[in-house]
Amino acid sequence: MLAAVRREVAPGDVGSAWGPAVGLVWDFIRSQPGLWTDGHNIFVYHHSNTPDAPLLCDFGVEVTRSFETAGEVYATETPGGEAAVAVHHGPYDRMNEAYNAIDEWMAANHRESAGHSWEIYGDPTPDQADTETTVVHLLK
Repeated sequence: MLAAVRREVAPGDVGSAWGPAVGLVWDFIRSQPGLWTDGHNIFVYHHSNTPDAPLLCDFGVEVTRSFETAGEVYATETPGGEAAVAVHHGPYDRMNEAYNAIDEWMAANHRESAGHSWEIYGDPTPDQADTETTVVHLLK
């Protein structure tokens, strides 16, 4: 289960959009005792079929249970089904390497995207080289 805020974001603007959105989520979580224990930030992307179209992004945090919508914060889940997964170690500005690996795997295995991907952010580390982010791409 995720507590999330949805934003429509131009593909190149995710880096500037996530902070304020996930800030709203954390403000909500802090007001709800027991809603969070040790869940990670998870950003879910709902891709358009139109090139360069805005992405619908759910900027969220893993929580322990469902809850009633409060302002912009609502309960949601990652899409279910078979997925391709890559684990990225290193700075966020190189996460395209994980996406490229998934794209190459899908092409080599004749698989197609179902139009949804998400990133699971590991705990922050002092050295960016040790930062771990899991990239998941839902398959048709």
